[in-house]
Amino acid sequence: MKDFGLKKLYYSISEVSKITGLEQYILRYWESEFEILKPGKNRAGNRIYTNKDINLILRIKKLLRDEKYTIEGAKKILEEESTGIVTEETTEVKPIKPLPKVSSNISSLKKDLEEVKLFLLDLHSKI
Repeated sequence: MKDFGLKKLYYSISEVSKITGLEQYILRYWESEFEILKPGKNRAGNRIYTNKDINLILRIKKLLRDEKYTIEGAKKILEEESTGIVTEETTEVKPIKPLPKVSSNISSLKKDLEEVKLFLLDLHSKI
């Protein structure tokens, strides 16, 4: 009897297909598209996947299926993640000014609303 609690060092393409919920032809196609995905091969020439390969496949699946990236977009994200370099096109973090305080004085409410409007417009321009 096999202990499924233990992780294997290598998995076959059929096992990876079951683990990831992806057809084998998709796994083979992604190998041709994503240079970073290069499973080894055994002496018989069959693909052997490591846990690292499986995690990468799951990351690609998430980028393509859940986050709706194109293949080119997913390649760019993976490349940036592997190098640790973030380009201007991906994420640019800018400090956000704090929300202005609204005074309790009714006469200054219009001024406060104008400040909030300007704050929101400024915030929107940074997104």
